[in-house]
Amino acid sequence: MTRPTWDEYFIEITRLVSKRSTCLRRHVGAVIVKDKNILATGYNGAPSGTAHCLDVGCLREQLGIPSGERHELCRGLHAEQNAIIQAAKHGTSIEGATLYCNTMPCIICSKMIINAGIKRVVYLTGYPDQLAEQMIQQSGVLVEKYEEAEK
Repeated sequence: MTRPTWDEYFIEITRLVSKRSTCLRRHVGAVIVKDKNILATGYNGAPSGTAHCLDVGCLREQLGIPSGERHELCRGLHAEQNAIIQAAKHGTSIEGATLYCNTMPCIICSKMIINAGIKRVVYLTGYPDQLAEQMIQQSGVLVEKYEEAEK
């Protein structure tokens, strides 16, 4: 067995974190890392103390809203948002950190990433949000699609 690279290690952790998701559409995990240390994690789901989509159904499905549109019409927060909120709640600076995520961040998450001072994003799969891609590129945040090694 070969030892995983740091990117592979943290991407694998995003997969584990995503298993806590309560979203019916997609399970996403995010891990914020600095100096090879995990600072915060997050997964997509409803705010603490509120009903989960698993229990009450998906508002976006009920309204027929396509992926990548009308983010405000959702009970849940995105994994990236929850990771950033977790860091803030515990007083952890994430400036200069790397965010690992299962998907390319949406426009809302991208704006939060930029203003939080995160310097690098590593993601597994794309997300249909061209404005997010444009803004994050303009900001100077380094964005890398993680390419899995063939086994």
